[in-house]
Amino acid sequence: MNLLTWLYPFGRETTEEGRFTILRAEAIMKTIDQLELRIAERFPESGLLGVCQEFKLVAVRSEELARKLEGPIWPVRLAAVIASTLLIGLVSWALGQLLRNFKLDASGILHLLQTTESAINELIFLGLAIFFLVNLEARLKRRSALKALHRLRSIAHVIDMHQLTKDPAFHLSGNKISETQHSPKRNLTRHQLMRYLDYCSELLALNSKIAALFAQNTDDREILNTVNDLEQLVQGLSAKVWQKIMILDYSTE
Repeated sequence: MNLLTWLYPFGRETTEEGRFTILRAEAIMKTIDQLELRIAERFPESGLLGVCQEFKLVAVRSEELARKLEGPIWPVRLAAVIASTLLIGLVSWALGQLLRNFKLDASGILHLLQTTESAINELIFLGLAIFFLVNLEARLKRRSALKALHRLRSIAHVIDMHQLTKDPAFHLSGNKISETQHSPKRNLTRHQLMRYLDYCSELLALNSKIAALFAQNTDDREILNTVNDLEQLVQGLSAKVWQKIMILDYSTE
């Protein structure tokens, strides 16, 4: 968060110019709702539906948090403004007292040096306090955002777990792969498996879009790096899913 944005939080563009250049949370949530219905219609008893429903709840909370983090934390900013005002007032008062009592002689110069040294020490401590208050808002927002992003990262791994045992080789072999006692159930047709994997890919993509909401209106490097890492993770997981889908494209029922 730069100083201009911190001092003037209402300076962002809110015109229709950003209609197709920024992510709209309501559009993402609508897509998640639609995906939940599609999974429920095709796989009503699947664990993937439960994952989608839980992801929907997390997405709602994450969207609300991302929206709140865009605005200022007024108590923190007010405290910083008050502290800055007190610092300026204290400096002005100290300079006034110093000039009023200053005498152009040896004792006066010695007193000036002692007073200046003491004042500098006090100003350093007050300056550090103001610096802490100014950066406190960014730290609070960062902590909240990172906690939500870590939850989204966990959900991405859960989605990956649900496609882990969906092996297209079973269909490539014409359903002739011998199974053991502990082999995963393979009761999906080729078309159903493709839809299942496609839903996993869509869930991963939507997970990434929810994470991007936290990076959309911030310049916090740690948040941006975390979102970027999550997007790379999702990209890698989605690539595995699409590799299976492409293999199924070459198979026959």
